[in-house]
Amino acid sequence: MPQARSQFKRHCRNAITRSISTILAATAAAALLSAPARAQEEKVLNIYNWSDYIAEDTIKNFEKETGIKVRYDLFDSNEVLHAKLAAGKTGYDIVVPSSNWARLQIDGGLLRELDKSKIPNLANLDPQLQALIAAKLDPGNKHLVIWLWGFTTLGINVDKVKATLGGMPMPDNAWDLLFDPKYSSKLKSCGISVLDSPSEIMPAALLYLGKPAYSKNASDYQDAGRLLQSVRSNITLFSSSGYINDLANGSLCLSLGWSGDINIARQRAIDAKNGNKIEALVPKTSATLLFDTMAIPTDAPHPNNAHLWINYITRPEVHAGLTNKVFYANPNAAALKFVRKDLAENKTIYLSDEDKKRMTVPEPYSSDIRRVMTRVYTKFKTGL
Repeated sequence: MPQARSQFKRHCRNAITRSISTILAATAAAALLSAPARAQEEKVLNIYNWSDYIAEDTIKNFEKETGIKVRYDLFDSNEVLHAKLAAGKTGYDIVVPSSNWARLQIDGGLLRELDKSKIPNLANLDPQLQALIAAKLDPGNKHLVIWLWGFTTLGINVDKVKATLGGMPMPDNAWDLLFDPKYSSKLKSCGISVLDSPSEIMPAALLYLGKPAYSKNASDYQDAGRLLQSVRSNITLFSSSGYINDLANGSLCLSLGWSGDINIARQRAIDAKNGNKIEALVPKTSATLLFDTMAIPTDAPHPNNAHLWINYITRPEVHAGLTNKVFYANPNAAALKFVRKDLAENKTIYLSDEDKKRMTVPEPYSSDIRRVMTRVYTKFKTGL
């Protein structure tokens, strides 16, 4: 009997073992069958971009081509975007930070490395611009792809400025129009706006004072603050988006803004036939370049779709379409032949080599300098 019980126990153990093996094999097979379904992303792409910064058909054509539904939200300052990324779980798959802010986000682990095997159209990009970004902000171009580029400058309503200044000649240094009270005290009567962003107005003020645009010295920002306070009463509007229409319709005669936005205002005035002649100035001293970049947040829910988007944008015809709509230069060497001739030849969009050499490449800010800059800017804006 003991022997019979022992044989029975062995028989039961073997049967149980075979049953468990069968279950495990079935489970593994089911997992393999379902893995592609789990790996396949839902057909959604969430994008966070600047306003007035895309062509009418860009999203529509991407959706038609891929079947992916694009959800497109807007921000109007790098500070807003950075705060969202730092908080995490934004739900965005593509963000478009300016390059110096993107460097902070790379250092903070907020942006994921690109899988370049999924972006063959990167081969179309201007190697000089790519090298510039790699040298200053994104070694190896591992995280960032330039969306569009331009520079921060002054835009004017030519006739209103001349009329308001009366017999005063235009200054040789264009920045005098804003930072010299002799000029800005007169121009406030026809409207002066500045970008509502400390990281845009502070470099301009520092350059005007002969200091590094992205100074690491906190006392330089105090000097810039004093300069800004001297003209605060002459500024009628703080705006990073609405100033485009205000400049186009004649509500403003002087704006510190972005080159492409000012050229948008120029085109809107032409289209409206309202008689306002808008011009983006190229300062003879210096101004800061801007490189707005596509990047994928580390916690992006649809990274594969994000790579598809980047590869789509870097197609020459698509990149050219952005320039043709929003009047910023694109970084795509293969796209220039698709850019409208009048835009490709406009030296306030595609800067001359001589003008480029005078411009200042963006640099990231340390946390300490950002705090100082924000305090100085807040005091300036509030007029305290």
